[in-house]
Order: sequence, then C-alpha cells, then structure tokens
Amino acid sequence: MGVSNKNAQDNIQSKGNKKPLQVLHINKKDTQEVQNEQPNSKEEIKKENVAIKPQITKDDSGKDIELSKENTKDFDISQQDLNRPLNFSNQNTDFQLERTVDEFDFDESAFLEALNENEPIGAKGETISGKVIAIESDGLYVDIGGKAPGYMPKKECGLGVITNFKEKFSIGLEMEVLVIKEQNADGMVTVSARALILRQSWEKVSSSAKNGELINVLINGFNRGGLTCDVDGLRGFIPRSQLEDGQDYQSFVGKTLKVAFLEVNPESRKLVLSEKKASLVSKLTSLELGQLIEGEVLAVKPYGFFIDLGGASGLLHQSSLTNGSVRSLREVFREGEMIKALISEIDLEKGRIGLNTALLENSAGELIIDKQKVMQEATERALKTKALFDKKEQDK
Repeated sequence: MGVSNKNAQDNIQSKGNKKPLQVLHINKKDTQEVQNEQPNSKEEIKKENVAIKPQITKDDSGKDIELSKENTKDFDISQQDLNRPLNFSNQNTDFQLERTVDEFDFDESAFLEALNENEPIGAKGETISGKVIAIESDGLYVDIGGKAPGYMPKKECGLGVITNFKEKFSIGLEMEVLVIKEQNADGMVTVSARALILRQSWEKVSSSAKNGELINVLINGFNRGGLTCDVDGLRGFIPRSQLEDGQDYQSFVGKTLKVAFLEVNPESRKLVLSEKKASLVSKLTSLELGQLIEGEVLAVKPYGFFIDLGGASGLLHQSSLTNGSVRSLREVFREGEMIKALISEIDLEKGRIGLNTALLENSAGELIIDKQKVMQEATERALKTKALFDKKEQDK
C-alpha cells in the first residue's frame, strides 16, 4: 500500500512562487471502461485501439498551441489516400481564361502596320525616287523616305567629272537613285545616280543586241588590239579583226562608224562591237523568211553546208537537207556548186541565216534521186511553201 502524504501539496506551494503544474484529468467514465476491459493477451491489446480523449487544463499561454492543432486537422491525409494514385481524367474542370484589354493591347493589323513603319528602306540594288535635302563639298543627301536620308558621294552623282557640282544639283531636286550600299548603324544608305545610269545603259544595249540593231559610235581612242568608243556611258571595244579595213586603224579616231553588237556581258562589263557584223546585219534585214536565194557552197561540214549569199553566209543543216536518208553529204552537194534554198531562219543577234531544201521536195528523198529537177522547179515550189512561213511569222 502506498502511503499518502497530506502535506505534499502544502510543501510544493511553499517553495517559492513557481508556476503551478498542469494537471491531466481523466473522465471517470473513461477510467471505468479501461478498468472493466482486461485483455487476455498481448495480441488482443495490439488488435484493439482504445480511443482515449484526455482533457488538458492549461492557462492562456497554451491557446496558440491548441489553435494550431485545430488548423492542421484539415490537412491530415490517411495512409490509404497517400497510396492511391491520383486520377485527373475524371475531373471535368473547365478553366476559363479571362482576357482583359488594357492600354498595352493592340490588334494584329496595328502590329503589322507598326512593323511596316519600322521596316528598313533601301535594299542593295533597289531603285528609289528621292529629293535632295542637303549639299556638301564631298557629296549630297537625298531624302528617300526612310528614318535617315541617303548619302551620295560626289563621284556617284553622274558620269565623268562634274565641275559645276553645286550648280547642277539644288535643294529640292527630285531624282532617281540606286542603292549601292545598305544602311549603316545610323540607318543611312549610300546611293548613286551614276550606277543607275550605267544599269539602264546595259539594259538598253542588251535589248538592242537582241533585236540586231545597228548603232553609230564615235571612236575616241585606240590600243594595240583595236579601237575604243563610248556607248551610252559604257566603254565599247572594236577589235581590229572586226573592222572592214584594219590596216591603218589609228586613223579612225575622231570618226563615226556603224557597228553591231558582237558581245554584251553586264557582269564582266564586256562590250564588244563589230563593223563587219554591221555589214552582215544590213544584208540580213533585206531578207525574209521563205525567200528563195541562190548561193555557192563554200564548205562541207559533218553537220551541213555553208552557203555564200554575197557577203553573208548561210547554214544548210543536214536535218533541213532532205526528207530522205543520206549516207554522205557529198552525195548531194559539193564545194563550189551553185544551189537554191529557202531561208528558214534569220537571227540578227548572232548574224546567222538558216537554209532549207527539204521543203522544195514533192516526195521524200527527191533531192537525192533527181536533184536537177528540184533545182529547176525551185521558184515554183517556193511559192507553195510561202504560206507556211507566213504562219510561222504570225505565231511569233
């Protein structure tokens, strides 16, 4: 038996002013339930979970602890919930994003318009119309509509040497320029009037050469290979071999010659002219498609015959010789022989004439069987083929 000490409480209180101990109170009902239940073994104790809810008496300083425990009850997760995998497929939650329009919002058209306004103006090789806004001793500034004006050096303001620079250009003068250097860090591009003139000159001479046009040029110099001249600001060259008389070629300086374009290459800046070709082209312009001509066989080649047409030569290709089969071209015509043929092609640019005798045949291979008859009736037979060439000319 335990011995009770009735004076124990008085002894505790008499030892200074210490804080009283917290007392654990157990309900009488809970005590009785515990006493009445006497498990027979340790296994039964493990199986049973006795819920004991003790009541704690404490002062105001413990309120915060009790409130914190109360708030954490909502976040307790059982062991079963932790082991169960989450399934989001069954959740039919719709998320709606609400867009609010504020002062920074703008539509797509406004965005594209803003990009166009800031797009750089003046790509290399582009032709732009502008207006002179400032003139300096070493060049001038042209307003081309960009965020910065274009700068044109004095040497790019025109062809040759410009002596009266400030008199030729004035403020407000409108002009077309070519961008030769893209914009720098300040947004300024370099433009040129000279480069634009030269580009237009190359385009002009290329078109003239394609059409077989003839031009008159003033000879302004010579060298060991031939003569030099000016063609719309471009430097042209006439080789001695392309002159009608190349013996005393230095005497042509200061004179005017009629020439044709022999080679036009803007990339390599090569412009070659010919006086001989000009004479040939002059003769070609008097010829027509379907015209019957007579000439002498100059040479026999594996691919056809070269025919002298009185200062010009035409090619009678083997494919245009006959509609029959030919073992050897020399079986048909020989050098020095006079023949008649139809003009089937006129290329003024290359100075070439194409001829045809197959159209003079009434049957395939007739030229091989009876060449003399075909040549005698060539004038009459040529009239029958005139309609074919007229239609070919209309289809161009």
